[in-house]
Amino acid sequence: MTAYDPSMARSGLRRWFGLGGAGSRPVDAPEDQAPAPLFHETSRDKRRRQTLEDIARFLLTHRLPITPFTLEAAHDIITGADPCLGKDVAERVGQREPVTLYWLEDRISELGRRDGIEQIHVLIHRLEATLCEFAATASAARSATSDYNSALEAHADHVGLHGASARRGAARSDEEAQRTILELTALAKDMITRTRDIERALARSERETQVLQKNLIDARREAEIDHLTGLPNRRAFEAVLKEQHAECHATGEPLCVAFCDIDHFKRINDMHGHDAGDRVLRTVAQTLARISSDTCHVARHGGEEFVALLRGKRLDEAFATLDALREDMAARKLVNRWTDTPFGRVSFSAGLADVHAYDSPRAALRAADEALIRAKDAGRNRVFIASLDDPGEGIAT
Repeated sequence: MTAYDPSMARSGLRRWFGLGGAGSRPVDAPEDQAPAPLFHETSRDKRRRQTLEDIARFLLTHRLPITPFTLEAAHDIITGADPCLGKDVAERVGQREPVTLYWLEDRISELGRRDGIEQIHVLIHRLEATLCEFAATASAARSATSDYNSALEAHADHVGLHGASARRGAARSDEEAQRTILELTALAKDMITRTRDIERALARSERETQVLQKNLIDARREAEIDHLTGLPNRRAFEAVLKEQHAECHATGEPLCVAFCDIDHFKRINDMHGHDAGDRVLRTVAQTLARISSDTCHVARHGGEEFVALLRGKRLDEAFATLDALREDMAARKLVNRWTDTPFGRVSFSAGLADVHAYDSPRAALRAADEALIRAKDAGRNRVFIASLDDPGEGIAT
């Protein structure tokens, strides 16, 4: 049997993530001579150094920027701390698809949403269990009350019979009367004890239910927020779109949907770095968020793309609202505060569609996306309204 060689496993791991084979030997190092170590390297030190080398090789191989985000992602992939992400990267490399910064952002965001949903399910199960316990305690309280009432009725009947016999001249012993009093006293004490126990159990269940309900609300809110921009995420937007479409379809209230995309965002990232790109994303998000209200919902759809749902506005009114934001954004002078280098004009393009003109909200989204593409092709920094000629299944006639 061939002996297990850890270096073979590491080599296989590198190939799995598209890193090639074993690390290359320095060009000026002799074949039979390794550089003298500066300190005695333990086996643990060797593993840590190998991990650092693999992380660096992963980032360089895939031409990823060196940022806290990519370093953490590479660490989780190489060490197996995030097996789902590692599996996705391996599949992408196997399909000869690039592992880009945008792909990593979207994938990690999606996995994070999945974790948030799983957390919600856990809290729901715990809440259901607590409610079941609450129901069981309430049932026990009803049962105890019923038993207590039955016992009291039996003793009342017994006392009534005793009184009737006494009136007929049939004497009862003081001992029997004393026994009845003691039984009633014991019954009352038992009921008091059981009532206190049930009261404590109900109070405990009520407290646990309140805590779980708060945690559930917090978890749902956390799972529906894009943490970079603070806007609702795609999952939250799709839920609002479904709800608003149903309400507006019933009342005939206008409803428009828009896709917005930052112009030349890749160039901004390439020229100024990932951190600067994040600041631009937040700035555009804050600009779009100015129209957020009870009737207007703005969310980050993914990457540099945003979506807006405008209720109660006709197409021309929704167009005017978006175009005013576009003009305001394009007029701003943004500077990279780390390098004092101007970003140049930061603008966005948008595609707008009337949701009621299509058979489904998804068809309206596709039409808005097609209008966005036309706005980009026409030179960017503009808002285009979707026409019924735009591709999209389910267009209403």
